[in-house]
Amino acid sequence: MTDYHQEHIQVDESFENIRLDKALAIKMPDQSRARLQALIKEGHVTLNGKPVKTASSKLSTNDEITVMLPEAIDADPEPENIPLNIIYEDDDIIVISKAAGIVVHPAVGNLSGTLVNALLYHCADTLSGIGGVKRPGIVHRLDKETSGLMIVAKNDQAHHSLSDQLKDRSLSRVYTAFTWRAPTIIKGAVDEPIGRHASNRLKMAIMKSSGREAKTHYLVEKKFGEAAAQIQCKLESGRTHQIRVHMQHLKHQIIGDPLYGLVEQEARAILKRNDYDEDSIAAILDFPRQALHASEICFSHPKTEENMTFSSELPEDMRALKNHLKSIC
Repeated sequence: MTDYHQEHIQVDESFENIRLDKALAIKMPDQSRARLQALIKEGHVTLNGKPVKTASSKLSTNDEITVMLPEAIDADPEPENIPLNIIYEDDDIIVISKAAGIVVHPAVGNLSGTLVNALLYHCADTLSGIGGVKRPGIVHRLDKETSGLMIVAKNDQAHHSLSDQLKDRSLSRVYTAFTWRAPTIIKGAVDEPIGRHASNRLKMAIMKSSGREAKTHYLVEKKFGEAAAQIQCKLESGRTHQIRVHMQHLKHQIIGDPLYGLVEQEARAILKRNDYDEDSIAAILDFPRQALHASEICFSHPKTEENMTFSSELPEDMRALKNHLKSIC
């Protein structure tokens, strides 16, 4: 049997003629408006003792609202004791630095060992429910083999606030990438729409007519001769594989990228032309993932509205790659 928590609200004159869902969102800031609309639709809200299923119902002074709020249920994924690199945590959010090789969400082929499994083990007791389920609110994702910073919400209010910041682009994300060849233009932007590749469903591509808006700002931080570069990428949007696709579009593919990177023969030729020895060539070509790290995230705290910025140093494998690139430059 589902347990419920009751919320009783007396409508005063300031809410005269206001929509029911809007009034509830103001009176119950811990719940997202979408969640409240779902509760209304499911019959968990009464107005003057009678069930109401229309979120747009207008209120009158002295109306009495009762909300039957179901206790959050356990999420389907099982909690797993997987180590987390926690950068910051409070009652509303958790900022972690994800290791490469970790999938964010359970899915076919990855039903366990994911970031969600790890978060459920770490903080399930402090989750108040996202959409009525005790689960971490994943605000944005990183590809399995991309390392770095992610922010996760612990409750509906935090999830709603951070999602809004992501939409209005006030939540800022900066990445560090190592790419093939050194761009001649040190600073710029790629403003090209991205959509699903027409023939390879595992890939994304520049799609002029059917893609979704995508813009990546880039800054060359260091050149390794003409062979490679360390580039800072700042997202203005957040499409799947966005940086990887945009760097490919610039013909500065990310080193180690299995989907959008260079074939080994071309990569080896670049290194040979730049006088890399065989040991350095082997080490660079053996880099096992896309050399991409989410190095900085900035946002406004969903409760205190404090501006928060977190940084993450390059992981060990990318530091080693940089050393190999620096060794002859």
